[in-house]
Amino acid sequence: MPQQIVKRRSRGFICVNAHPEGCRRNVERWAEAVREHAQPAARPPRNVLVIGASTGYGLASRIVAAFGYQARTLGVFFERAPEGEKTATAGFYNTVAFHALAGPANLFAASLNGDAFSAECKRAAAEIIRKQMEPLDLVIYSLASPKRTNPDTGVTHSSALKPVGEAFTNKTVELDSEKVVSVTLAPASEAEIADTVAVMGGDDWRRWIEMLLEEKLLADGARTVAYSYIGPELTWPIYRDGTIGLAKKDLESTAHSLDALLRARCGGQAQISVNKAVVTQASAAIPVVPLYLSLLPPALARRDFGEGPLEQIERLFAEFIAPETPKPLDDAGRIRLDDRELRTEVQEEIMSLWPQITTENLRALTDFAGFQREFRRLFGFEVEGVDYDEPVETDLRW
Repeated sequence: MPQQIVKRRSRGFICVNAHPEGCRRNVERWAEAVREHAQPAARPPRNVLVIGASTGYGLASRIVAAFGYQARTLGVFFERAPEGEKTATAGFYNTVAFHALAGPANLFAASLNGDAFSAECKRAAAEIIRKQMEPLDLVIYSLASPKRTNPDTGVTHSSALKPVGEAFTNKTVELDSEKVVSVTLAPASEAEIADTVAVMGGDDWRRWIEMLLEEKLLADGARTVAYSYIGPELTWPIYRDGTIGLAKKDLESTAHSLDALLRARCGGQAQISVNKAVVTQASAAIPVVPLYLSLLPPALARRDFGEGPLEQIERLFAEFIAPETPKPLDDAGRIRLDDRELRTEVQEEIMSLWPQITTENLRALTDFAGFQREFRRLFGFEVEGVDYDEPVETDLRW
């Protein structure tokens, strides 16, 4: 097959291509780390569905389930395949790498590339589970999408990253110009709030679980976990109290109703896992958050609290999913993996630096360089051990 040299191309700050070898190395590094940390478990997951399985927390969940607990996995995601000289998306190459590792390890892996919001995708997933797997004991919901078409109405909803009630002003960093600027966000309209809840709330998660129950594809005691974020007070106007936060509150409400449903139908559970802030394509698009994510990692690392997506999910499985006696939940019944991020001393350090940051001292006071590096690694660039002057095969499939 023809090969090509793949150099990072950006539109604004977003990478518009991906490097297959860099993505492969990222996945291999994660899988090897999971193998090294693997421990016997009282309740290891055996058949796992990960909805949103190609990047970030979803990819980490699939890797931990497979290589840490030898689970059979089905991953659902929406990624672009390679076409001619155009590379695939990073999530596509991540999945290629996952399958390349799972096969030799004798781990069953099936992947479904399609619109997880659609009824057709749900039916296709049900067929794979029915014919190739056993009833699921764990369903991870980790979708991140800017829009969603309602399968009943055909209406496409687009989410809005806005405050609610009143405008919000704070500083942020422009990722393409690297300037620290003040940004003011106008409050969301009622329509924008409703659209954001429709995209990022719990409706699709509920549809997945109800479909799996109807098709009798959930095992006795099956569990489902959806990922969420709360964050520090610094980001609350744009996050917890903004349109995204209202969608996350809807997700939590859905967790309570699904928990009651699962307990009644199969003795199962539905839970929210509140995870820490990490660098993702989605988080980088939220004003204020990239600057916060330039301060958080060094504050955590100085206290030996550093965790990326993989370490967070390893802790989720080891402490809450797989043990005989899981760790306690918070007062609202949620799993809290953001406990280290929200430690008082961590947030006090960030808030002491926040007002001092300017364009001129951005790199001196923060680890903005680390943020950039982590962001580019999401797409397979700036990965250690990869020669970006060497041609690589880009037309890959699993």
